[in-house]
Amino acid sequence: MIIGRTKEIKRLQRTLSAEYSEFVAVYGRRRVGKTFLIKEAFDYKFAFQHSGIAHGNKRMQLEEFTNSLERQGMKSRRKIKSWSDAFFSLEVGLERLPEGKKVVFLDELPWMDTAKSNFVSALDHFWNGWCSFRKDIVLVVCGSATSWIVGKILKNRGGLHNRLTDQMHLQPFTLAECEQMVHAKGLPLSRQQVLEGYMVLGGVPFYWEKLEKSQSLDQNIDRLFFGLDAPLFDEFDQLYASLFKNPTMHTSIVTALGEKKIGMTREEIVSETGLENCGALSLALDELETCGFIRSYTVPGRRVKGSVYQLIDNFSLFYFKFMVHGARVRSGSWLSKVASQERRVWNGLSFELVCLEHIGQIKRALGIAGIQTTEHAWRRKGTVDREGAQIDLLIHRADNAVNICEMKYSTAAYEISDAEGEKLRHRREAYVEDEQFKGSAFVTMVSPYGVVQNAQWNNIQSEVTLEDLFQT
Repeated sequence: MIIGRTKEIKRLQRTLSAEYSEFVAVYGRRRVGKTFLIKEAFDYKFAFQHSGIAHGNKRMQLEEFTNSLERQGMKSRRKIKSWSDAFFSLEVGLERLPEGKKVVFLDELPWMDTAKSNFVSALDHFWNGWCSFRKDIVLVVCGSATSWIVGKILKNRGGLHNRLTDQMHLQPFTLAECEQMVHAKGLPLSRQQVLEGYMVLGGVPFYWEKLEKSQSLDQNIDRLFFGLDAPLFDEFDQLYASLFKNPTMHTSIVTALGEKKIGMTREEIVSETGLENCGALSLALDELETCGFIRSYTVPGRRVKGSVYQLIDNFSLFYFKFMVHGARVRSGSWLSKVASQERRVWNGLSFELVCLEHIGQIKRALGIAGIQTTEHAWRRKGTVDREGAQIDLLIHRADNAVNICEMKYSTAAYEISDAEGEKLRHRREAYVEDEQFKGSAFVTMVSPYGVVQNAQWNNIQSEVTLEDLFQT
């Protein structure tokens, strides 16, 4: 049974009633459920289905394609020596099928594009020279290597330029969708525990599928990630290797960003990592953002070159904080940190990432879902004459207003101390003064169980709670 993805399923099924042939690309990070979505949307009924081989060379890829043809009754009359031969044999096999829509599903497409294979040129000819002259083909391509899909298909400057009829970047689950999955699996988790699970696993369905109902959430996390026999022990390395051909630069960037919660400028990344400030860095930053690991933002009114890059992937943050330094080889590592200061600090950081991933829900809770906004962090450096200030999330609105969001993780109603109340006032005043803001500046608290209505409660104008973050 598939959870959520209602809109995505309808988009894919629409291709079956289209007047002309359709060419659809589905992409997204490893483990997000791309293949499962496509199979469910088309009820596992394909005229032809094939998946590339991980790390296979050209000969292996073509041999497996030949095997797929034969398994599906399309045995080639000649030995396949090139991708042109392979797609020609597929054309012949499809022509022999009865009338009606024919769904061709090519999974893990990037793996088929080996060195000097001319795979993309052959795919180009298959679509432009054959499929597009018919009305009965639905070509669906898919792959975890998002950077390859974007570069070779979506932004292709050759024959595939603007040839896609639809493209779908499959996003991780929201909190609400993870809760649906929890209920479907019969896991005895409260909303608070679903939030805590999301702070580790993000919205990746494959990770949630691994949870066992006989164990607590913390036991599950320990079993999945810590110890030499943990099922997801090497997941971080495999995740980045599956997405990027050479992930060294990407992991260096993400490692640096993992230490700076509001992000870093390009110049700061170069200084921190020692990477060369060149086109390769621009490409890596673009690919990381396309894949959803980081986001870039600018403060309205400031120049683009001042863009800040920020880590927004929960699993990557979890890895950097608890697994990268060798603790992952010890079973019980996570359970031993339940009440630790280290975990309390991480709780706050990770909760902020969850909030950034649910901006839409925050806007709905504030009644501004229909207003155009930009979201960013903000900071000013302290000097001898004035105190520094930092805002982790500022929602800048088209109605000449801003929401200055303070995100606080807690397991009960959050109580603003006198010192914190003073900080909230200072941050608001610093932003208004520095940016010369003439509109309304609202202080918004985002905390799972709201805010205790003490004397400092009057320093805030609105609240967003866990219930709001779980809205669909």
